[in-house]
Amino acid sequence: MNRRAIFMTLCAAFIPYSVYVYTQGTEASHIRAMSEEARYGQQLFQEFNCIACHQFYGLGGYMGPDLTNVVSSRGSAYARAFLMSGTQRMPNFNLNESELDAMVAYLEFVDTTGRYPADDYQINWYGTVVQSDE
Repeated sequence: MNRRAIFMTLCAAFIPYSVYVYTQGTEASHIRAMSEEARYGQQLFQEFNCIACHQFYGLGGYMGPDLTNVVSSRGSAYARAFLMSGTQRMPNFNLNESELDAMVAYLEFVDTTGRYPADDYQINWYGTVVQSDE
């Protein structure tokens, strides 16, 4: 087989592969769409300016804790209790039942988008990546 035939075969294989990658192969199927309730919770989160004290993925204020994975690490009931009554440092916003549900739904949605802090990875001298057990 000559070089031209090999080149043409590779080009012919590249085109369908590219179409697949740019249409089907890049979908993020693990991330679900945000529900209307969670969208309302996001709106409340913004209205009450929660990001002034709290963070998502390490971005935001530093007075309160990072809320990225508060639901998976502490549970929905834990988040709900703080939202319901506040603390010495966090004001009680007097949220009604539907607002509480919406805020918890928003925190549950954010929790599904990833993990923070990121896993600790080590790079070996020969280039492979190993996750540490810490």
